[in-house]
Amino acid sequence: MTNLHFSSARDDYGTPPEIFAGLNAEFGFELDVCATAENTKCKKYFSPEQDGLQQKWAPRVCFCNPPYGRVIGRWLEKAYLESIQGALVSCLVPARTDTKWWHQYAKRGEIRYLRGRIKFIGAEHPAPFPSAVVIFRPPILGLEFVPKPDIRSL
Repeated sequence: MTNLHFSSARDDYGTPPEIFAGLNAEFGFELDVCATAENTKCKKYFSPEQDGLQQKWAPRVCFCNPPYGRVIGRWLEKAYLESIQGALVSCLVPARTDTKWWHQYAKRGEIRYLRGRIKFIGAEHPAPFPSAVVIFRPPILGLEFVPKPDIRSL
């Protein structure tokens, strides 16, 4: 029964238009780094055959809705490393704060938790997990973005 909450027969569900539209209005995406012709949100995108993990993203403004399986950590690592090279990368991910990839990479970005459970394009039901947008910004004067501490937790 637990597998129902953490797995899916597919890993290519499309990003809900209302989520992408808000982020795109803010950032003006140039490249969807992990897409198919059916679910891309940008004119330029890397298909599974092109393998976005093997491509150069910087210095573009990138959107990433990676596969949510075991490879998600590799996508967040790539997003972080490309940001150091000059890319701005916005990643739509499950808010899995108990995972290794979250602590190694997601916490290095700006985290925006999404309210409620989002319904991906092509999915019959809303996601059974909370979601977040993690934004990796290029360094300014050699400094990484450091999220402000939550004063409620001090």
